[in-house]
Amino acid sequence: MGMKYRRYLAGERIYGCSKCKTHLATIHSMVSRAFNGQHGRAYLFDGVVNVVEGEPNDRQMTTGNHTVRDIYCVKCATVLGWKYDRAYEASQQYKEGKFILERNLLVDVQ
Repeated sequence: MGMKYRRYLAGERIYGCSKCKTHLATIHSMVSRAFNGQHGRAYLFDGVVNVVEGEPNDRQMTTGNHTVRDIYCVKCATVLGWKYDRAYEASQQYKEGKFILERNLLVDVQ
C-alpha cells in the first residue's frame, strides 16, 4: 500500500475531522445547514476532500429512500457522514453526488 497524500484547503473557514483535524471542506462548498444526521445537526456540501467512500447501500431516510455511501476520514478512518449516490424521489435528486458531514464530528480548523 502506498502513501496517502492529504489535500490542504485555504479559505475563510475550513472544516476538519474532529479527531485528527484533517481538512475536509470549506464554507464555500456548503449548500445547506438544514440537515440532520445520526449525531444531530449536519451540513450538505457540494464536495469534500480527504475522505474514503464505503460501499453503496439503500437507506430509508426521513426524506425518502436513498442510495448512500458512508464516508470516512482518510487519516484516522472516523465515520464523518455519507455521500448521496441516488435519490429515488424527484424532489430529492438535487442531493445526488453531494455529501453530508455531521457537525458533531467536525472542528473549525481555520
